[in-house]
Amino acid sequence: MPERNAERTNRVAELIREFAAKFLARVDNHTSLITVTSASASPDLKRATIFITVMPEEKEEAVLKFVRRQRSELRGVLKKSMGIKTTPFVDFAIDKGEKNRQKIDELLRNG
Repeated sequence: MPERNAERTNRVAELIREFAAKFLARVDNHTSLITVTSASASPDLKRATIFITVMPEEKEEAVLKFVRRQRSELRGVLKKSMGIKTTPFVDFAIDKGEKNRQKIDELLRNG
């Protein structure tokens, strides 16, 4: 049974990632490139974190503030679109793993 719950959690997280990417593409003011890289959901599906990357990197803090102001509107979209009993509260975070991967790629190219 735990595998089934993990599978459901992963499916919900992937749906949240897809809807968040579409939502941010619609509300973004296009002063920076925002990419939704992944999402994770708590096992009880009450909370979700959406991971993003921002280019240029100097705009990360401003973009994080911007997307966090959009949380309630995004949650409304998720509530309408996902059809699940409990709509998770969402938060955003910078995807540090992706940033590290990009730095390693750059070092390998220049090394």
